[in-house]
Amino acid sequence: MKTLKFKLYQHKRNRFLKRMINASGVIYNHCIALHKRYYRMWGKHLNCAKLQAHIAHLRKRKEFWQTVGSQAVQDICQRIEKAYQLFFKHNKKGVRPPGFKKVRKYKSFTLKQAGYKFLGGNQVKIGSRIYQFWKSREIEGTVKTLTIKRTPLGELFMVVVVDVRSFFVSEREGGKPEVEIKTGKIAGFDFGLKTFLTCSDGTTIESPQFLKQSLRLVANASRHHSRKLKGSANRERARKNLVRKYENIFNQRRDWFWKLAHELTDKFDILCFETLNLKGMQRLWGRKISDLAFGEFIQILEWIAKKKNKLVVFIDRWYPSSKTCSNCGHVLEKLDLSVREWRCPSCQSVNGRDENAARNIFKVGASTVSLGDVRQASPAIAV
Repeated sequence: MKTLKFKLYQHKRNRFLKRMINASGVIYNHCIALHKRYYRMWGKHLNCAKLQAHIAHLRKRKEFWQTVGSQAVQDICQRIEKAYQLFFKHNKKGVRPPGFKKVRKYKSFTLKQAGYKFLGGNQVKIGSRIYQFWKSREIEGTVKTLTIKRTPLGELFMVVVVDVRSFFVSEREGGKPEVEIKTGKIAGFDFGLKTFLTCSDGTTIESPQFLKQSLRLVANASRHHSRKLKGSANRERARKNLVRKYENIFNQRRDWFWKLAHELTDKFDILCFETLNLKGMQRLWGRKISDLAFGEFIQILEWIAKKKNKLVVFIDRWYPSSKTCSNCGHVLEKLDLSVREWRCPSCQSVNGRDENAARNIFKVGASTVSLGDVRQASPAIAV
């Protein structure tokens, strides 16, 4: 599957799409209320098929609900069902059940087989109306779903999921993915707070920390927004100004991630990383972890690695990469986070914390894919 995103032209007819999104939000809240009422009455979970049948019956009597296609209504019920199943499975880990949402903040609706049709050029027919979009690339493959999304600024985007069978080099009958050797290089990388990435070859990559750079602008925009009268046009303009500040930070960071991922995959064929406990790091360092956005970078890197037929390897979270000497293998009992360099009591070599961890990640990752004369390590996962 491949996801394509296109921006719709600004036009007065877009109000019909926004009305459909609002109607989807009303239906969503009604479904949540039915789930809660059903559980209070019977003490059981409401079946998705029963919910879909009931909403289809109600939809015939509510004209506003009929602005949304029947498949979009079914998708709303399926979204809620999926959220409840995740809650039932991971409620002990802090996952909460789905709740009510403000209609004006509701984001999207999804159409599957019907309700839309692509016309020639950059036109798409949704319902009975034709809309234009910025066609930045060709839509290749079989279209599976079409989603209309609304941003906090009120802009509309079209997200198309297509099935492209030959887009990725798939794994063959459960075997390991084949790595196309282009550079013949493998490297290990260690994430850090002071440096974004430390490579096993000694190079370091600093993070621009776009949120930190723009923090004063964000604070000023937030202060101006809070001082405006609620419900006024000035407050709405101030809200949009604040949203633009955050979107600019998001776009800058994401652009840097894509360029960095292309640079690393062009340089190395196999990239080894340590599995991170992002929620724990978020609790400890808060805004700094959000600014570094390690998880978002990993997602982008995996996408580009699959596209270029490269391999990304993750070693186990509990492997002591920082406490293990990369020269002799001696493992320290304790190593405080404030210690940036330490001397090995066995071989007397001086190890930089991040550089040493990157070299150990490289060794364990290489042993996982059976490359190099290194010790086999079981706690590593290749994806």
